[in-house]
This record gives sequence, structure tokens and C-alpha cells, in this order.
Amino acid sequence: MDRFIIEGGHRLSGTIRPAGNKNAALPLLAATLLTSEPVILQNMPEIGDVVTKRALLAGLGVHITPAGDHAWRFHTPELQPTEPDAALARRIRTSILLAGPLLARRGHVRLPRPGGDAIGRRRLDTHFQALRALGAHIEITPSEYVLTCHHLHGTDIFLDEMSVTGTEQAILAAVLAEGTTTIANAASEPHIQDLCLCLNAMGAKITGIGTNMLHIDGVTSLHGTTYEIGPDYMEVGSFIGLAAVTGSEIRIAGARPREHRMTRLTMARLGVHFREEGDDIIVPGDQELRVQEDTHNAIPKIESMPWPGFPADLISIAVVVATQATGTVLIHEKLFESRLFFVDRLIGMGARIVLCDPHRAVVVGASKLFGEPEGLPSPDIRAGMALLIASLCARGKSVIFNIAQIDRGYESIDHRLQSLGARIERARG
Repeated sequence: MDRFIIEGGHRLSGTIRPAGNKNAALPLLAATLLTSEPVILQNMPEIGDVVTKRALLAGLGVHITPAGDHAWRFHTPELQPTEPDAALARRIRTSILLAGPLLARRGHVRLPRPGGDAIGRRRLDTHFQALRALGAHIEITPSEYVLTCHHLHGTDIFLDEMSVTGTEQAILAAVLAEGTTTIANAASEPHIQDLCLCLNAMGAKITGIGTNMLHIDGVTSLHGTTYEIGPDYMEVGSFIGLAAVTGSEIRIAGARPREHRMTRLTMARLGVHFREEGDDIIVPGDQELRVQEDTHNAIPKIESMPWPGFPADLISIAVVVATQATGTVLIHEKLFESRLFFVDRLIGMGARIVLCDPHRAVVVGASKLFGEPEGLPSPDIRAGMALLIASLCARGKSVIFNIAQIDRGYESIDHRLQSLGARIERARG
């Protein structure tokens, strides 16, 4: 099993560019099934989840060929009659997003329960609510889902939660449905906007993009297109946190600063500031990290919220930054009951954290972190990156195991951080 060996406590500097948005790439790969014409996706991150999703598509008869640097061509003139490979589908959460396109294209699909990060219960009820409303019949067993439909029809959907993948599922199914669909209480993250914009470039008719109310006029067919995926704003937020805790000046190129207004407000509560230059974000070095108390000296809270709130996927990064900020802050992860369980590893490195319950932790900083040479496990993508950042901040050597989890979401992160001067090596076996 591969591992990272890290020597922490060193300042970094330079420029880093975020990869394409993982959470846009995965639904866009599913969207290529909706047309028999070629679709070229540019700025595709070369990460574990994308490799798995490409393999799933290939098994369904999609012809996949490179189309340039980080660009791939997907062509599906005919779908194979086979079902998605069950072993591959169980590896990733977004295998469930094959349901909508396959229902629209051929009227049936059999899928196993999807995989993904072990961060707590991840409901699929919103997916099934939307698909049933659009005309699908769904049989649920303990191990798989069998979905069929005679045809999909437009309808008025009010989602029971602002689910990102649930919204994507509804969009993917509705674009070829007969009639008009409205999706209320929809999620509106940048990756959902990317999905909608790409589908419109393929001939879909989606309005309300970027809001919580989407209107979709179904069309009879979609055509091919070329679409460039936007930057991964989770990477951008991770690099902001990395710069802050290592006292480094780092330029994040092509970061789309307007997507980070809430990140700016949230990180400012920990004393982290950054400036914009065009489409770049520059994090100054040697910032004094200090918790900014709320009015009347109240302890501030950092909490995850639906877009445009602070993303749940950056909560782990915020915890690490908080360990280096003088003062006390409450971290509240509202979505997933296992997201914060990695903090015991930070406590072992010297952090002062009280895990109040599965959703809340109190962090008292600033703490001197020390390396963990005996090894840190990477429990999920975001916690793995948080532990990597903590290791680069800590004094001494750390080893991180199970780095395939990090590779699922961060492309060649060791090489990219080495370009900033990070002392990190990948050990094989």
C-alpha cells in the first residue's frame, strides 16, 4: 500500500493551479451517456474516482479516447445491453448518477449500492424521490436498485433536501423527459452550474442556473459539444489552508475568486486573509492566525452550509487551520456524522480539540503539532488532505497510509506540492 512520507515545519512558496473540479467531472461523465454524438471534456482531473467512472462508461460501450492535455473524447453511438460493472460501481458514490441517463436512454438500469467516503450516512432518498416523480419505477433490495420506466415525463419536484447529487440526478433525468420540469430546493454549487452549462451546450434547455429553482424544458435529443470543466474550489480552499498554517506565500492561479467569498469570510474568523489579482488568489506569508471573537466576546462558530455557504468538504481543512489560530472556535459539521472522527489523529499530533458529539468539535489554539512517524490513516478524501496539511505544518516526520483515498480527489498532489518546496515523497508498496 502506497504511503506519503512527509518532513514538516518548512515554508513553501510559489504558484499552484487547481485541477479541474472533481465534483463537476463525475456528473459530466454521466452526462456523456445522454447523446449518441461525441462529447469532449477538457480540464478533466486525473484522479482515482474519474478513472473508475471512465472504466464504468467503457463497460457500457462508450468509446473513450484522449483529446489533448487533460481532455477526453466520449462517444456512445450505441449503448451495450450490459449493466454497469457492480465492482466498479461500488467504489464510488457517483455511480448512482448513471441511473438518470440510462433510464432516459434505454429505460432500465440495475445498480449496486454505491461506494464513496465513509463519512456517515449518505441518503439516496432524494434521488429516488426525483426519479419516481419523473416516472421511474424503483425496486430496492439490501444490495441493489432496479429502475425501469416506459418514458420519463416532466413534473414539478420539490426536493426533500438540498442534495447536490440528488439535484444532479434530477437534472440528468429531466433534460430528455417529455414536457417541463421544475426542481425547487435545488442545490446550486459551482459543479451543478457546470453540469447545467454543459448540458445547455449539448442542446438542453435549463434556466435558473445558480439558483435554487431550476426550470427544464425537455428536448427529444442532445448533441455533442466541447466543454471545459472549472477549477476545483475544494482544492483552492485546501491550498489557502495549507499556506496559512505553514506561514507561506502561495499564489493559486485560475482560482475563480468569486467562488470563495464565503471561504474568505470563514477563514478570516481564524485570522487568514488573501487578496485577488485577476483570476488568481494570493495568500500572504507569516500571517498572525488569531480567532476573531464574535460580538461581546462570544466564541465564534464555523459551520457547514449549502452553497453559497461554507462547504462541508472544507470543514476538515478548517479544523487544521483552527489548531494554529490563537483562541477558541466551535466547528459544526451539520451534514455527516463521521466527518469529524479524524480529529483524534490531530489530538495525537498535539492539537487541543474536544469532540463534543459526532457533529461538533471545540478547537483551542494555537497548538504546536508534532509529526506522526508511526503513521496516520487517510479515512476519506478530505480528512486525508487535512492530515497531509497538518503534517506539513508539524515539526518532524509523518507517514500517511491509505493515500489512495487522497488520490481519489487530488491529482498528483505530492508532485504539485513538491513544486512549492514541500518535503513529501511517495513510497510504493
